[in-house]
Amino acid sequence: MLYPIENETRELKCLDGLWQFSFDHSSIGEKEEWYSKKIPKSIDMAVPSSINELLIDPEEESYIGDMWYQKEVFISKDWELEQVHLRIGAAAYHSKVWINNNDVFEHHSGFLPLDCNISNFIKPGRWNTITIKLNNELSWQTLPPGTISETDNKKHLKTQHDFYHYTGLHRSVYLYTTPNTFIEEVSLNTDLDEGKGWIDLTLSPSGVKTADSVKWEIQLKDKEGKVVLERKFPENSVQFHLDNPRLWSPADPYLYELEVWLSSSDSRDKYSLPVGIRSIEIKSGELYLNGEKMYLKGFGKHEDMDIKGKAFDDALALKDFALMKWSGANSFRTSHYPYAEEWLQMADREGFLIIDEIGAVGMLGQSVPAIGELDGVFQEDKINDLSQKNHMKEMEMLIRRDRNHPSVVMWCVANEASTMEEKAGAYFEPIINKVRELDSRPVMNVNLMLIEPEKCQVSKMVDVIGLNAYFGWYSSAGDLNIGKKELIEWLDRWKKAFDKPLMITEFGVDTVQGLHKLPATMFSEEFQADFLKMYTEVFDTRREIIGEHVWNFADFMTGQGIVRVDGNKKGIFTRQRQPKMAAYKLKDRWRERED
Repeated sequence: MLYPIENETRELKCLDGLWQFSFDHSSIGEKEEWYSKKIPKSIDMAVPSSINELLIDPEEESYIGDMWYQKEVFISKDWELEQVHLRIGAAAYHSKVWINNNDVFEHHSGFLPLDCNISNFIKPGRWNTITIKLNNELSWQTLPPGTISETDNKKHLKTQHDFYHYTGLHRSVYLYTTPNTFIEEVSLNTDLDEGKGWIDLTLSPSGVKTADSVKWEIQLKDKEGKVVLERKFPENSVQFHLDNPRLWSPADPYLYELEVWLSSSDSRDKYSLPVGIRSIEIKSGELYLNGEKMYLKGFGKHEDMDIKGKAFDDALALKDFALMKWSGANSFRTSHYPYAEEWLQMADREGFLIIDEIGAVGMLGQSVPAIGELDGVFQEDKINDLSQKNHMKEMEMLIRRDRNHPSVVMWCVANEASTMEEKAGAYFEPIINKVRELDSRPVMNVNLMLIEPEKCQVSKMVDVIGLNAYFGWYSSAGDLNIGKKELIEWLDRWKKAFDKPLMITEFGVDTVQGLHKLPATMFSEEFQADFLKMYTEVFDTRREIIGEHVWNFADFMTGQGIVRVDGNKKGIFTRQRQPKMAAYKLKDRWRERED
């Protein structure tokens, strides 16, 4: 699943900007063939964007159901002899695409790309109509799950996840061309052995004629453009090495450039991508990057911002990376879904380590209070065989999309699932096995603080156990002395139950910017600083903890409810990226322990 690029053999046309947009309250658009005409009662809608941040009417802002996007696009006559592809970075959550009245593709994933060949449906040298029907309903079989109810002819969505259910075309839309025979997949894996940097490369061609043969050529170039290695070969896979390569790491995120050429009897295609040579492994209970111990410092994050919602924005990404570097962080988790690929590209360049997480968040009973018993969800009428099939399919899509990024050091299969249930093990085992079949990176699952380690059915299957801990906040609220005892006891139980490396994937408290209290009390900036200080002091006494990710990098929007006042306020920075007191405390801590 290659990111679209432009070069000697490929052209690229970005379709971002204003599209026409209409709600389909009665779900009649497809029956009335809206794709064959101008969609009715349309308004301008920005792409990429979340519609919820742009609309003023509360009925529209919280709308659940079908909606339509449409754009007229001129396609050059020069594209007549090329293969033409449509790529939508993310459409939340279910999408169906028509090109010039032709039904061409259907996609069910809110955070992973839709990419389809539309060559047979376009009219080069003329204006072409792209129409997309979007639906934002969730079910127990989607990632993330949710349930739909209806009152007074209006649909309502109930989610189990604690972030806003944004809707829209959240990432860029492209048309791009390839030759008739083209490079469809490039999969690489790097490792180190006795001073040599090894690269395993697997290539997949498309459009190869039955009687035709293909030839591959590769060149690896350093940052100055000097060719340091080149090969020609007929097979679709090859292994090669560099002696004494410059390794990729947070301290030195060095990227080579790999150029791949595919030649057939009637066409030639090229694809280029950056390559960071590094090794990653779990050994003796520690995380090792390039053979050296690595302690992860950073954040859980969200794709979230005023006006933009979940839409990717280059300026926002630059700001976030600048703030994370200022804090001394070296990593973050894509909580709780795959982020835009541009985040990973920037992490490659900036030297950040990424825990790449699928959208499997909220696999809990709907009536779960902050602290209490968990409802059963791994059952036929909730999370079932179809859920597992969809989960595995999206996990495979995620790995295909992100496996070439040196910044990605771990795959996370779920966040806060009900892993104490007897059937949870049978659900996750084939998913985790599939991940291991597809890639060699360590695998993680993240556990809710209600999970009792002795009863967890999934942690035995993974390499790293992720833990979300809020003792002193959701339990023993406001009492950090009791919270500390509860935290230590819980960590002791996890170590005894599994003796595996632990990653603290979430710890934090809601904090109102500018609220100061002496003595420190809940929601004050002082309490947030004291809470984080207590937790990190505990972490420093425990060898099994390989990293700490504060929840959250910045305040973010949630659905309305009595436990959230204008969103979740656990950010170290505000939603507008201004620091709270705790940001300076973390900066002092993380800068002192530079890896």
